[in-house]
Amino acid sequence: MEAGISFTNDIIPILRVFDVQKLKEFYVDFLGFNVDWQHQFEENSPLYMQVSQQNCILHLSEHHGDASPGSTIRIKVQQILTLHQNLLAKNYKYARPGLEETPWGTTEITVHDPFGNKLIFYEGN
Repeated sequence: MEAGISFTNDIIPILRVFDVQKLKEFYVDFLGFNVDWQHQFEENSPLYMQVSQQNCILHLSEHHGDASPGSTIRIKVQQILTLHQNLLAKNYKYARPGLEETPWGTTEITVHDPFGNKLIFYEGN
């Protein structure tokens, strides 16, 4: 590595999405993310949006070349039991996620968004 170059841990995944209403129902209403900003070049053009919750930032894009549907991301959280209870309390009709204790020492919640992307929330290692 060249001198003077440093990397941070600020990684922002881009997930492919297709429907703004379903996007907001899942990411905002169910998972509790906030919409930070959104951009379209003109009306009826693809949407690009940033959502966040605390230090977790995601970019969601309808643009064809930005990402492939079916991606998987892992998001480290604290208080995963509380997160699990909160998600179940939302009574979202398309997901009733369980808790998994993994052999590698994590507790995980896996949810699939309406566009085929998988989000794994984990606590531990």
